Amino acid sequence: MAQVGRILFLPGDGIGAEVMTEVRRVIGWLARRGIEFAVEEDLVGGAAYDVHGVPLTDATMAKANEIGTVMFGAVGGPKYDDLPFALKPERGLLRLRKEMDLFANLRPAIVFPALAGASSLKPELVEGLDVMILRELTGGVYFGEPRGITELADGQKRAVDTQVYTTSEIERVARVGFELARKRRNKVHSVEKANVMHTGVLWRQTVQALRDRDYPDVELEHMYADNCAMQLVRRPKQFDVIVTDNLFGDLLSDCAAMLTGSLGMLPSASLGAADANGRRKAMYEPVHGSAPDIAGQGIANPIACLMSFAMLLRYSFDLGAEADRLEKAISNVLDQGYRTADIAQDGCTRVSTSGMGDAILKELDRLAA
Repeated sequence: MAQVGRILFLPGDGIGAEVMTEVRRVIGWLARRGIEFAVEEDLVGGAAYDVHGVPLTDATMAKANEIGTVMFGAVGGPKYDDLPFALKPERGLLRLRKEMDLFANLRPAIVFPALAGASSLKPELVEGLDVMILRELTGGVYFGEPRGITELADGQKRAVDTQVYTTSEIERVARVGFELARKRRNKVHSVEKANVMHTGVLWRQTVQALRDRDYPDVELEHMYADNCAMQLVRRPKQFDVIVTDNLFGDLLSDCAAMLTGSLGMLPSASLGAADANGRRKAMYEPVHGSAPDIAGQGIANPIACLMSFAMLLRYSFDLGAEADRLEKAISNVLDQGYRTADIAQDGCTRVSTSGMGDAILKELDRLAA
């Protein structure tokens, strides 16, 4: 059996370990069909803090860079709310993104036919929805300097966060957006606040210049971020690929998430630059977070994590057929009426985390027969 590649598993906190277990089961299914991955596992977030006193050790960071492909669960929980800012579980995730230079965050929002009724919007607005939000991930206000809280002479406090972007940071993420659009419906919406922010002005100028120079075949429309949020709930199917900065991408992708009915349904991929061999460092994670309120109950929805693994197959190992089969199995299982608690509907079969995994594996067997 030929080994396809290596993956570092970082399950993290809360339901992270539960949903990642279902990914391991799919990896086992692939191994029985000749596609084998070497999987290593380590700690991140609160789990790492409990053992090492930091949300991510230098050794784990080095391992992530060396392996280059990370499957991530979730981090955080109320247990860690009072930790100093630098030790909070989320800092481990941000360090991975920053030091692996994962600048392009792909957040697809897809409405499966069987779940159109689960959206908070009217079914006719979301049926067939397939939007890709591309969020710049390593720049902007989350990383800009100066930042911090200072004491003023009059006893007040002053907080500063700095929004910073360079031409090259904008251009490299926009290039990913145009390339994605060429494989989809060939339309990009570039989203910023050029009416009030200098970074927005530079963003708009840079994206337009790149399109005119290298991607004249791709339709480009500029849109302010507040209008984009409104349009996502007004007429979401007008969008194909949305390219935006770190802060607006964080907000808009969660807005798009609820169009699908549940955060438990949404995957993501964070990609770095291609090396000389065309390989990119990458991290794949479900959008839903650690969900401490349901952790340990066996009711978490594993679909977002499994869809993230499908993105891993496609983007890191060029296994598009296997990714398509896994996504088809998930869609078929939903059509058959299987639901975890977060997407449960009248007349459907309610299943646990492992029960959803069982149904998907059974459907994979059927599709591969």
